[in-house]
Amino acid sequence: MADTDKTATLNIAGQSYDMPIHSPTVGPDVVDIGKLYGQAGVFTYDPGFTSTAACESAITYIDGAEGVLLHRGYPIGQLAEKSHYLEVCYLLLYGDLPSAAELEDFESRVTNHTMIHEQMHNFFRGFRRDAHPMATMVGVVGAMSAFYHDSTDINDPWQREVASIRLIAKMPTIAAMAYKYSVGQPFVYPKNDLDYASNFLNMCFSVPAQEYHVDPILARAMDRIFTLHADHEQNASTSTVRLASSSGANPFACIAAGIACLWGPAHGGANQACLEMLQEIGTVDRIPEYIARAKDKNDPFRLMGFGHRVYKNFDPRATVMKQSADEVLELLGVENNPTLQVAKELEKQALADPYFADKKLFPNVDFYSGIILEAMGFPTSMFTPIFALSRTVGWISQWKEQLSDPALKIGRPRQLYTGPTQRDYVDVESR
Repeated sequence: MADTDKTATLNIAGQSYDMPIHSPTVGPDVVDIGKLYGQAGVFTYDPGFTSTAACESAITYIDGAEGVLLHRGYPIGQLAEKSHYLEVCYLLLYGDLPSAAELEDFESRVTNHTMIHEQMHNFFRGFRRDAHPMATMVGVVGAMSAFYHDSTDINDPWQREVASIRLIAKMPTIAAMAYKYSVGQPFVYPKNDLDYASNFLNMCFSVPAQEYHVDPILARAMDRIFTLHADHEQNASTSTVRLASSSGANPFACIAAGIACLWGPAHGGANQACLEMLQEIGTVDRIPEYIARAKDKNDPFRLMGFGHRVYKNFDPRATVMKQSADEVLELLGVENNPTLQVAKELEKQALADPYFADKKLFPNVDFYSGIILEAMGFPTSMFTPIFALSRTVGWISQWKEQLSDPALKIGRPRQLYTGPTQRDYVDVESR
């Protein structure tokens, strides 16, 4: 953290307290209140941590007002257009884009770790067939610490490295197995001659009865979905991973905690909620009715997949995702899929409506990723597991960064207590 001569003065009951101000490389200054309780005996109150910086990080920067998302300084649009997922993984993990030799070595290490321990197959068979794939993933990823003892020592840099590669490599295999188990099909082993995205699609959709060839357009779209969801600063699931990590928990437990948090519909389930909304609308002729409802302040209905809590202008990921959505729909068509027909027409009508333009309610990354995944044939229950797969590298990068931070201490938020004051216990006969 950079030293600074700037301070903020806080007046409490006539007493003044000077708090240091730290300036980032980009973004708003931060008032350091670390010693506030010790000096003044008060806490700050910030539900949702909307104005609180809980850590120092050099990985991802977001400016929601301007629609900016940077990974290690590189705009997400450039990375999604010119790079690919494993190269972005390297960037997030190590801080710089790799040379050709470094990228080849990294891809090789990931490829050679894609298989999971054979005994872990028994974990999947312990779940009901109708279990949500996210429930399966939480359990299986958390159980990895029982199979990979040689990469659970968080104080060993080499073990941290091995755990990082293992998680990035095995998450597609675990997600695909969760899907195959849910539809009653046999597990498909990873193939080392396929790239990361193609391998995942092959594990999801190939069957022993016939050959399956991954279309490069679909593989490219899948790779972009992975890339555009790789990291997103200190969101709820990332903060959960950091909080779990602060206790010294092993990496597999920390990532399982992140998956559990991501499962929530307000976070990773957003694209699933978007598709469910499109299915509720049902047919193109009902779109004006739902647009009118979205404009009605007295109607609880809102258009899912439009606007974003962070991005108050536009979602910089959506531009690239729209391009992929258009390519996938052109390849697969929408003629026989009412949900996709509704999606295309809803996008068209909403973008032409001044109400949504004035309020900056543009389609976001969840809207377009949901369309792509639906067109590929994924059930909505798989949308969040794919998000978890994509975000694993972000969680791992943040986890590694935190463990190297000399300021690391166990997370312990304070509270504004509003319960009863101390009371004396009364025997049950006297109550």
